[in-house]
Amino acid sequence: MRARDVGLACGDLPTGPRNAISDVPGVTIGHCTLSDGDIQTGVTAIIPHPGNIFTDKLVAAADVLNGFGKSVGLMQIEELGQLETPILLTNTFGVGTCANALIRRAIAENPRIGRRTSTVNPVVGECNDGVLNDIQAMAVTEAHAFAALDAARADFASGGVGAGRGMTCFGFQGGIGTASRLIRLDGVDHVIGGLVLANFGRAGDLRLPDGRRIDPGANADPERGSIIIILATDIPLDHRQLRRVIRRAGVGLARLGSSWGHGSGDVMLGFTTANRVPHDGKSDLLAVRMLNESRIDALFGAVADLVQEAVLDALVAGEPVIGRGGRTRPGLLSYL
Repeated sequence: MRARDVGLACGDLPTGPRNAISDVPGVTIGHCTLSDGDIQTGVTAIIPHPGNIFTDKLVAAADVLNGFGKSVGLMQIEELGQLETPILLTNTFGVGTCANALIRRAIAENPRIGRRTSTVNPVVGECNDGVLNDIQAMAVTEAHAFAALDAARADFASGGVGAGRGMTCFGFQGGIGTASRLIRLDGVDHVIGGLVLANFGRAGDLRLPDGRRIDPGANADPERGSIIIILATDIPLDHRQLRRVIRRAGVGLARLGSSWGHGSGDVMLGFTTANRVPHDGKSDLLAVRMLNESRIDALFGAVADLVQEAVLDALVAGEPVIGRGGRTRPGLLSYL
């Protein structure tokens, strides 16, 4: 079930054929879900292109709305403006394990790493699923990370799967959501897509596109959740433009009723498949295309709409999960 299946579309721009981040050519997503009693967690992998990402890096950018989080790899992305591994999402205590898995996979593909060339910058995002998952069990292993990477496909599930298994959003079962938008530039359709790991928002604060406020009746505890937002596009952007674009994800979150509370980790990471940086480039200068800045408003609006819809997509796909100590969260569908 998708958000649009229940009338929760956002904005007027057309979507890609899947209405997913994988509408960006070459982008694939994989999940590994752990669901066994008190263990309700997993790993989600975002693979930006099918080649060797270390030797064929992508222009990327990161931004933080509220930094109560433990992600890995963002500092180097902001310094160099480059992404050189897939992106893994998991729970807070699985970050180190997933980083090790990315390093091992990169070394297997590039044996020179750390010996005859530079080290590698693994990128892992996290949210705390400790309400529904026994996070102290540290159940995520490198094998689970490899399974998510190996499962990556253009068609993938949303809701309580992969890293989203134990997540809570506005008092409901949260998790993985996705959406995309088409933007026409110089007579050619381009795609901007997003994937969210939604684990944020106080119960009772959720607002739907038609103005309805939905309250599951749970205690409105202080905002201590998080959201990781991954944005991908085939529009040629430089690092600075990409950072400007991904910041507009915050507009979508605000429309939903989020105020990015003190205890919330709200992190955005974006990349473009249109600009590549070779690891062993031989020329002194690289040809990088960029957007005419006077056209950037179209991307700002698209990101706001697709992030808003991607969160709703996660909520609509979410089904009640019975987790740690019998704790559960309802699915949004039963309240619509």
